[in-house]
Amino acid sequence: MKDFILLFFNVLLTVIGQILFKHGMNIVGRINSVRDALGKLPQAFLNPYVLSGIAIYGFTTLVWLVILSRVKLSVAYPLLSSGYVLSILFSWLFFKESIPKIRIIGAVIICIGVYLVAQGES
Repeated sequence: MKDFILLFFNVLLTVIGQILFKHGMNIVGRINSVRDALGKLPQAFLNPYVLSGIAIYGFTTLVWLVILSRVKLSVAYPLLSSGYVLSILFSWLFFKESIPKIRIIGAVIICIGVYLVAQGES
């Protein structure tokens, strides 16, 4: 059970990193072309939200290595897909994104898949 809590913690932090990336890029602005990217990507890498997301990703990589030392890859990696479900929820909460019914159905299917993959593992 400790392994699954650690895995969920890793997924949660990864999604938080994505939220920080998105918030930072909302501040930097839309990138429409390669030329636009040359000006805005340096701004992105100096943005505190993007930098925080990168730091979280570095930390989650370390946590992931601990997880891989304890859990079968065939179980651990598919369970990362629960991050898709959390990202839908957090996008709705933090960015007020609309979530169509088909996306909710997809999230439910992912949850069923995560449950099935996790069966028989402890």
